[in-house]
Amino acid sequence: MGEQFELSGIIDGNSQRAVVNQIGASLRRLVVNGVELVQDYPQEISAPSAAGIVLVPWPNRVAGGAWSYRGHDEQLAITEPARGNAIHGLLRHHSYRQIERTEGSVLLAAVISPAPGYPFELATSVHYELVASGLHVTHRLENVGDRPAPAAVGAHPYLRLGDTPAGDLKLIVNAERHLEVDGSMIPTGEQVPVPGTRLDYRDGRLLNDDFLDDTWTGLRFEADGSSKHGLQAPDGSRVELHMDANFEFIQVFTAPAFPGTGGPVRAVALEPMTAPANAFNNGMGLRWLAPGETWEASWGIVHRSPQSFR
Repeated sequence: MGEQFELSGIIDGNSQRAVVNQIGASLRRLVVNGVELVQDYPQEISAPSAAGIVLVPWPNRVAGGAWSYRGHDEQLAITEPARGNAIHGLLRHHSYRQIERTEGSVLLAAVISPAPGYPFELATSVHYELVASGLHVTHRLENVGDRPAPAAVGAHPYLRLGDTPAGDLKLIVNAERHLEVDGSMIPTGEQVPVPGTRLDYRDGRLLNDDFLDDTWTGLRFEADGSSKHGLQAPDGSRVELHMDANFEFIQVFTAPAFPGTGGPVRAVALEPMTAPANAFNNGMGLRWLAPGETWEASWGIVHRSPQSFR
């Protein structure tokens, strides 16, 4: 639904295509050399299970939608009724406007106006650009109000490797600690080291039938300043999510019945997040933008062949 922005190009000999939806600025498709890297869905429906949307001014959940600002109780709309939380920010169903467009890139923008539970003004944008073997994404937030504003950002792409079933893929999460949560999926404050546990995906483990809706931190950053995670097929090829140092958390969610173009499929979301659930209350990863202050954070998706690891 909404306008579809189609990007295409040949970069370093790689044929590439991406589709971005105007609603939620959601990444709907990414194809490199004929290999589908993002789980597609029918164009006539809204993004299922938050597929590809931008999560701003908070990713994940706020417990009960409630938090306090300078001693004043704030109440966000409850958008996850089953658990009583506010989930995935304020722009999930918002129509972004196009600012710039080239054959291989698009810049989309949206303004967050003062709303119940969030009495602040943020100008936000997201820039999608095809790069060698994949896509680079940059978020920009600017406080255009007159008082400090709390902010965090994330995204919700569902990754894939062509037609390889999710259960046959190895999940790689380069993180040292797992955030424990309560029954409402809100962090308890406990961070458990992953070595020797079932949640140790640092060297890659088959997904099989595992259901995940989990957050990791203590990410391992490489010399280029990014952390890298992803899915690996039996032939050794990978779809890789890379995140800059602003993204200190990663969420993995396995959707049991995602409506793909060929019928319901199991899909795997790898979500870059600058803050985890309930950041408005626990303060983890939360940024406070002063009036006039801007902040940028970047992540991307690339396809890597087995030869690229030799």
